[in-house]
Amino acid sequence: MRDPVDVDDLPDGLVVADQDGRVIRANDRAVSMLLGDPDTVIGAPLDEVIALDDLDGHTWYDCLRPYDGLRTRTRLVERSWYRPDGHELLVTGRIVRASPSAPVARVSVGIRNVRDRERLDRDRSDLVATVAHELRSPLTGVKGFTATLLAKWDRFTDEQKRTMLTAINADADRVTRLLSDLLDVSRIDAGRLVLRKRVVDLATLVGRLVTALAENADRPFALQLDRPLPELWLDPDKIQQIVGNLVDNALRHGDGTVRLELTQAEVDGAPGAQLTVSDEGEGIGSEGRARIFARFWQAGNAKTGTGLGLYIVKGLVEAHGGTIELADNPGGGARFVVRLPAGKAPYEE
Repeated sequence: MRDPVDVDDLPDGLVVADQDGRVIRANDRAVSMLLGDPDTVIGAPLDEVIALDDLDGHTWYDCLRPYDGLRTRTRLVERSWYRPDGHELLVTGRIVRASPSAPVARVSVGIRNVRDRERLDRDRSDLVATVAHELRSPLTGVKGFTATLLAKWDRFTDEQKRTMLTAINADADRVTRLLSDLLDVSRIDAGRLVLRKRVVDLATLVGRLVTALAENADRPFALQLDRPLPELWLDPDKIQQIVGNLVDNALRHGDGTVRLELTQAEVDGAPGAQLTVSDEGEGIGSEGRARIFARFWQAGNAKTGTGLGLYIVKGLVEAHGGTIELADNPGGGARFVVRLPAGKAPYEE
């Protein structure tokens, strides 16, 4: 038998009235949004509890008359209504009858903050704009080089062809990374991120990855690896993605030496490991600190990248049961601290 649902757990407001138009249920979210009195809402008339008007001063109840009208009506259309203080709310509803010909048995009213809807719409618009912008540049390059090669193949030397094909390959990699980031964001948001954990020698993994990254970087690296570390059950591909994104962030937005330190640490009172990635740049201001792990956030006037890297890093770290924070860096610059708990084999957990 399933546990009953607690309406106070719902993210939106809910008000339920009986056949007489008296409120029989109202969650805390609804009472708060309607500026109601928790002690008097239950048993009060629905038209007094949903005390909202439109821009012309017409009341929600008088306009919709949920207990009147055709008996085929089952829902109240969602639209904007306003509290006496001018705050806008989105209100919808459902009319419940025991049978199509029976009188109204219940009216359920859902209430949502308009700002939540606007934030969702803005996120969707940002996603479309970001994807369009990031895809247009590499695809323009791919189209230009392939069209040129197809039209004038015989006029180019082998070296010129190799140069153009290398550029096409780099642009294709850029598109692949963008699509991979978007898939990761989708899985993180939906809670469908799959980890393939195994025992990982984190010090060796980080050392090899930093060595490879340093070969193509124009900045110095400093690496400190402490051993031994506790047994860590991690997804090596996701850990490489975490380290790679943090290093890429330091290279693109920081300055000076990129420092990585891997040490033993306690995570929630249990053994674990701590990875610190820092640089010597200008650092991140107070406004940025509050949004650093948000989607589409970019430092300063950055014109490149999707602003998804740190959001993905946070999601991957938390999927491992770890934490990440932006800490103070005594030497200036940004300093990210990742803590990962030690683990056990899946069959031991």
